[in-house]
Parts: sequence; structure tokens; C-alpha cells
Amino acid sequence: MTNDVAPLSPRHNSLLPPIPKRLTEMLKDYPEHLERLQKTLNQVAEEPPSVSTKFEIVTWMLQGQLEEFFREARAEWEAAKASKDESAVARAKDKERLMSQAGWKHVWIGDEALWSYFQPT
Repeated sequence: MTNDVAPLSPRHNSLLPPIPKRLTEMLKDYPEHLERLQKTLNQVAEEPPSVSTKFEIVTWMLQGQLEEFFREARAEWEAAKASKDESAVARAKDKERLMSQAGWKHVWIGDEALWSYFQPT
């Protein structure tokens, strides 16, 4: 995943909307999760204006995506426990804990680059 692509539309001077830095750091070992977050951000960036601000919409969508990551990690942990593979259980538990922490809104809500990107122009 790169951010060196053409702008999404004429109304944006920036490239892709940024994934909050703290989430990028936390999820660095899960590139597929970062790609899913980027797709969520891109989707909001291309939406026409609505009653809600784009920042509100992106906040709701990111929160939903992060909750989905947690549910998936919880299911992986449950499956690992059923397998009785101790190393798989430990890895899955670590992932579940990380996804839980990533979902805490205070971890990413104040991200300056994300806020700036979605401010009305």
C-alpha cells in the first residue's frame, strides 16, 4: 500500500486520506487490516457532502472497521483455543488484545493529518 498515487478527485489537493499514525504503528504487522482501513477512508473521501461532516462519517466507519477487526481476532483466538495449540493461542490472544486496543477511539481520534484531510474546503 502506497500513498504515491494521483489525487482522488479535483476537490482534494492531498493524495489518499491518511490512516491515523497511531493505528498505522499499531497495525504494522497486519498490512491487510491497513488496506481495509485505507479503503474505508477512500470511500468516505469520494462521497458527496451530506448532513454529517465527512470527519463524523469517517469516525463512524473507522470505528466499525476496527470493531470488525476485534471480532475477527476474537474468533481466531477461540479457534486457536479449540485447537489446543499453545503457540497459536498465544499469537491469537496477542492479536485480539492489539485489535481491542486499536479500537479505543482515543488512540486515533485526534490524528492531525486525518482531521486536516477531512476538513471542509
